[in-house]
Amino acid sequence: MRTRPRRTAVLVLPLALSLAACSAEAEEPAVAGSPEAAAPSSPAPEPSGAPESPEDFLDLAEKAMAEESAWTFSVEGDEGLTLQGQKSAATYRGTVRRGMGTATLHSQGVSTSSKGKKKTEELYVIGEAGYLKEGGAAWKAVSPADPEMRNKAEDPVSVVDEFRIYAQASGGDVKVTEAGDGTVELRVASGRQKLSAVQGRAWAKKAKREFDPTAEQLREAGIPVHDTQLTLSGLEEVLVLDAKTYRIKSHRLDFGFLIPYNGQDITFEQQVGEENQGPYDGKIELPAGVR
Repeated sequence: MRTRPRRTAVLVLPLALSLAACSAEAEEPAVAGSPEAAAPSSPAPEPSGAPESPEDFLDLAEKAMAEESAWTFSVEGDEGLTLQGQKSAATYRGTVRRGMGTATLHSQGVSTSSKGKKKTEELYVIGEAGYLKEGGAAWKAVSPADPEMRNKAEDPVSVVDEFRIYAQASGGDVKVTEAGDGTVELRVASGRQKLSAVQGRAWAKKAKREFDPTAEQLREAGIPVHDTQLTLSGLEEVLVLDAKTYRIKSHRLDFGFLIPYNGQDITFEQQVGEENQGPYDGKIELPAGVR
């Protein structure tokens, strides 16, 4: 996907959004269950005393999510580049099914460019093995440890571990808010500042990793992108738990970067959201053509 602003610069935006996978063609995959299904009938056991610290809540969330064999999440994402008022963008809609115990993941969805072009993608992660199918192409083996695959296989459950890393950082980056709607929000946030000032923070590293594929395509298009010159325009990542059961209700990551170019800024923005649709009773296994 590309636009051609003045000075013949080419802005290239990857269609594969960094979420929990891209797949299925013109039609979006159906989401199993409903948001209400995510609410369990019995709360997770609490430690002695009410949870107070971010790590208390994360420990309870980990136990609560382990009560089911698998979960279904709906995923939505938006990603775009803007220069001189011209925007190149893509949206993503999909479904992730995440098995507990030995981690398994199956995601499928479709990304749509601002010109209406659709691209489908389906991804399986079984332990340390991964298999990816894009459009009508054949299945191919991929490494889940590869940074690009880590972006595609965004795991709604492993967010608990990521927030634990945030919470354990020097100074503590996670703020806890008990909302009036029966939820608890764990949040990390940053205002506008140079990336170099926060590059050691785990949440900044995550945002940078998500941006890296776009940065590489900009470089290939002749637009220099230097990490030392990047500005984080803002970041907010929120993990929402049910206040009684401590099960994950949703997760959202919004962030952006400013890339200096010919005296102006190219603006990169990404928003990714995952909603828990409830337990999944099916089996997550590779399709027949891959086993």
